[in-house]
Amino acid sequence: MKNQRKAEIKVGIMTIVGTLLFLWILGWAKNFSFSSNERQIKVRFNNVSGLNLGDYVTVNGVREGNVNDIEIENGKVLVSLSIKNKIKLEKDASFSISMIDLMGGKKVEVSPGTSNVPLDYNKIQTGKFSADIPTVMALVGSMQTDITSSIKDIRITLTSLNKYLTDKKLNSDIKNSMNGLNLVLEKLNRIIDENHSNINKLTKNSVDLTKQAKLFMSKNNKNLTSSIKELNKVLGNTDTLLTRVNSFVKETENRKNNLGKALYDKNLSANLIQTVTRLNKITKLILKQLQNEGMKVDAHIKLF
Repeated sequence: MKNQRKAEIKVGIMTIVGTLLFLWILGWAKNFSFSSNERQIKVRFNNVSGLNLGDYVTVNGVREGNVNDIEIENGKVLVSLSIKNKIKLEKDASFSISMIDLMGGKKVEVSPGTSNVPLDYNKIQTGKFSADIPTVMALVGSMQTDITSSIKDIRITLTSLNKYLTDKKLNSDIKNSMNGLNLVLEKLNRIIDENHSNINKLTKNSVDLTKQAKLFMSKNNKNLTSSIKELNKVLGNTDTLLTRVNSFVKETENRKNNLGKALYDKNLSANLIQTVTRLNKITKLILKQLQNEGMKVDAHIKLF
């Protein structure tokens, strides 16, 4: 009876130890903890692409936490993270999902930030998803049709270019053009060699002319400056004269001076026309009398 009781006690102790050992191993593997040395952060992602519960949370590449919960909320994915209290996150901290290795494992990478303003752990943060190999392959698969058509177009272009380059007539024309270009270059070199001395003289004359022009400018700088000033004065006087002429013309048009009043006075114009008409009649009468009997003048001359 006693031996049976001892066996039951041993079995109970082994069961308790095994359970505690299992919980310890599970907590170590999944980073579970019954203490409060971790902080909870919620991050919203557009896509988590294979992120699972218990995956690593790394800060600058060092594992400092794990993923606690993943749920879909209003078309987005809300991920709960636990990070050790010793990690200080700033307001500009960033959260991104990336690959651990080529086998497709995922992790949440955290960049602490540098703003010196503490992060508000009660607010939901916004994370981003870094494209991994499966995502890139899916993108390439969606572009398969475009890639195939582009390759066909490239083949057609290369075939046409090959036919164009292997055309005998084209090759012959290119050779003839190159030969002609060589002849032109040879003639140009010959002309340069034959006129080398003349070119040197022309260069020297240009240099001398430039020096003389500089010397002339330096010697006559004051005269040129004064001439320019005088020219500016003349231009200024001309502008003043034109301004006065324009003012006089406007005054004449607006009848503000005697000339304007005379030119635009209708009565004066009518009187002048009448006077000219009468003078014309008198002139004709005098000419008629001179041509016929002459002019009879009755005059009494009184002598003193």
